[in-house]
Amino acid sequence: MSTSSDSRRHWASIDEVSFVAGMRFLFWICRVFGRWPFRVALYPVLAWYVLTQGRARRASRDYLRRVRAHTGQPVPGVLAHFASFGENLLDKLLLWGGLYRLDGVRFHGADVIENAIARGTGGVLVCSHLGNVELTRLLSRQRNDIKSTVLVHTKHAQAFNRLMGKLNPESQTDLLQVTEMTPATAMMLSERIGRGEFVVIAGDRVPVSGNEHVATADFMGEPAPFPVGPYLLAGILQCPVYLLFTVCVNGVTEVHIEHFSDGVRLPRRERTAALASMAQDYAARLEHHAARAPLQWFNFYDFWQLPESGATEGKQVNNDATG
Repeated sequence: MSTSSDSRRHWASIDEVSFVAGMRFLFWICRVFGRWPFRVALYPVLAWYVLTQGRARRASRDYLRRVRAHTGQPVPGVLAHFASFGENLLDKLLLWGGLYRLDGVRFHGADVIENAIARGTGGVLVCSHLGNVELTRLLSRQRNDIKSTVLVHTKHAQAFNRLMGKLNPESQTDLLQVTEMTPATAMMLSERIGRGEFVVIAGDRVPVSGNEHVATADFMGEPAPFPVGPYLLAGILQCPVYLLFTVCVNGVTEVHIEHFSDGVRLPRRERTAALASMAQDYAARLEHHAARAPLQWFNFYDFWQLPESGATEGKQVNNDATG
């Protein structure tokens, strides 16, 4: 495992969409000429990115190697992984530009959220960097009975966010920039949960601020750090927890919503074990869905790099959502 200073850089310090400058032009090509001309134009951009972004290239290669070893599946290489990322960025632009067809999306577990809405309980919705979570944000806007707040740390992707904002200002309206959870923020979120709303937060990126309070969980056959922020947050807000995954399999976009917990209880003596157990349960579900669509998991950094001090108990709620 690499221990260089480059490999230890936090994901939030990486401009993971540094080829966004070309996405505006590529988006225009797709709008005017269609998807296949877009793909033809995409590959020179991808080739430049793969050649110049060594850290992201190595992270992709390492991830794909782990997937092959753990699942026994034949998985394409790095260029295909980045091509999938480019297609995902395009889909986000098409979504907020009103050019994405939503009638073919298949929902699995929609009754889970329907029941929560009927009870008026709200909850914490743990998403990931698998597939296109923007899809669920847009769909929720089409229903007056679903309100959500998405906790994000997106300073590393400001150029892409500005591009989406220009396409549709509503793409930025339910986002809450959070680097560290303050009492005031927790109180605000508690009030929203009390109104039956949902708080969306990612479960597959470690905290943004300096602390490294994470739990170690098995993922693709090897231990990896997972944030405990979502479960601490649910404990503070005293609300149910749900999981959200989006993947595209055989050309069909799927949205999976799963019940995770009716509520999080963290007894002082069992706190560390409880957080580790929840992180492992989440990692297992992420692994299940990622194995079905391995090229659609977009974490281009050394995800398996453990903190130097090892996994520790989460003491603050510091986490990224869709950043």
